[in-house]
Amino acid sequence: MPDLTEPPLNRYIEHTLLRADATARDIEKLCTEAIENELFAVCINGCWVQNAWNHLEDSNVSIATVVGFPSGASDPDAKRYETEVAVDNGAHEIDLMMNIGKFLDGDHQYISREIRDVIDAADDRRVKIIIETGYLNNDQIATACKIAIQAEAHFVKTSSGFGPGAATVEHVKLMRKTVGQFCGVKASGGIRDTETAKALIAAGATRIGTSCGVSIVND
Repeated sequence: MPDLTEPPLNRYIEHTLLRADATARDIEKLCTEAIENELFAVCINGCWVQNAWNHLEDSNVSIATVVGFPSGASDPDAKRYETEVAVDNGAHEIDLMMNIGKFLDGDHQYISREIRDVIDAADDRRVKIIIETGYLNNDQIATACKIAIQAEAHFVKTSSGFGPGAATVEHVKLMRKTVGQFCGVKASGGIRDTETAKALIAAGATRIGTSCGVSIVND
């Protein structure tokens, strides 16, 4: 029979460091903590992917990086190039920042095309779409999720952590209901304790992005 046991909490965690002032020493510490606590991944800015690869090459920790971050307003060709470089440097997953302005303008074809371009550039790596729920109402959140799954994204993600609001149980439930089992749901933004992380997982999150991963799994 298949093993239906839920993964342990640490296997949901993407240990995240996206601050502008992060240094090479900070990235090394992040990677060491991820290895020691058997976290699923680190999530870092693109310039640090090669550094992370050097530290994590012989581990089971994946490397996720962000593209078009944090506003999502860069040109689609730039996002494609960012993705190609990240893959070349060792990234396993891409967290793509959706262009919020284009979405709010109703240019859904633009959003879909951008997602498909990045998925193509990612060369079989998983791609998550950051929809920045703090800017959207519930109908818009559902629409963004539908665009993402129709474009064959692997995950939808609540927020960048740099926009308004934080990941909420309500939004995660809505996102899970909308995408069904077609893709994963990553909750990110303002997740600082074990209780919140577990509540978001119960609501349907399959990944947790947080800078507090170590304290969450050791609480």
